[in-house]
Amino acid sequence: MPLGLRGKKKGKSRETSTLVEGEAPLARGRGDGGDDDDASGSSAVGGAGVGGGAAAAASSSARQGPIRLVFHTQLAHGSPTGRVEGFASVRELYAKIAEAFHIAPSEIMFCTLNTHKIDMDKLLGVQIGLEDFIFAHVKGVKKEVEVFKSEESLGLTITDNGNGCAFIKRIKAGSLIDQIKLVCVGDHIESINGKSVVGYRHYEVAKNLKDLEKGQTFTLKLIEPMKSFEMIEPRSKGGGFTEGKISRGRETLRLRSKGPATVEEMPSDVEEKATKKVDDLLEMYMGIRDLELAATMVEAGKGKNNPDEFAIALDEALGDFAFPDEFVFDVWGAIGDAMQGRL
Repeated sequence: MPLGLRGKKKGKSRETSTLVEGEAPLARGRGDGGDDDDASGSSAVGGAGVGGGAAAAASSSARQGPIRLVFHTQLAHGSPTGRVEGFASVRELYAKIAEAFHIAPSEIMFCTLNTHKIDMDKLLGVQIGLEDFIFAHVKGVKKEVEVFKSEESLGLTITDNGNGCAFIKRIKAGSLIDQIKLVCVGDHIESINGKSVVGYRHYEVAKNLKDLEKGQTFTLKLIEPMKSFEMIEPRSKGGGFTEGKISRGRETLRLRSKGPATVEEMPSDVEEKATKKVDDLLEMYMGIRDLELAATMVEAGKGKNNPDEFAIALDEALGDFAFPDEFVFDVWGAIGDAMQGRL
């Protein structure tokens, strides 16, 4: 799939290694600050920080003509630094990362931006800053747990990586699943009662869990993300090594499930607030988190004058979901609240 950027050179380019020569894994245990924003543009790797990246390539290309976006990446549990480029979707990105580290794309559970930690607020979604550093979390230990469904709600929020891997994004405090300490945020749900859900979308997995009969015991097979020894801590905490300050660009690469990727300005505060609110509504109504889906719904609301026009636009863009009228009305209200500065 083409990247969709104007002026891209055609033909063969000189092959280069996907691992960055002379760049060692980032130092561990250097102190806090791994998630700090920094516009310094530093390009050092291995303790002093990571920067430049795609933004530097884009800036240089802007002067010369063609645009070439290159992103730095590591395996979250520790690895040399790799480079990825030429992708237009999350699926293609995972394939590029897998190629860089000689693993199967299906081994990648999810990616976080600018932190190696299992931080659901830093999940790679629809936007990648041109200076963002990508950390890939791969499959680790398998585990199996039996759960007695004593109440209707399990307290789980499910999301997926867009490449066939659904995983736990949130566990509600005090919920049924919260009492089972073997189940953790970030765990991939591999099967439910012996039925494989690999390749299922998040809403399909959520429905399978919701449909389980109350008062019965069911079995979950899970896979947790691989951890380095420094990252093994209680599930409420993050990891043990930090990346130093990592700069983040103002422009982003927008990945789409359909159509080419595009370089865009960072979403406005209004768009960002609207997207987060719609994502909250997705969790409330469907038990899922999906920023790409939320952003698509916000886009569908642009230029619409009333809920009926919005509902028609949603049907055209996302008809397969068959959203209930109450949900559509609440989403329309959330977008309106954001536009009017009420969020």
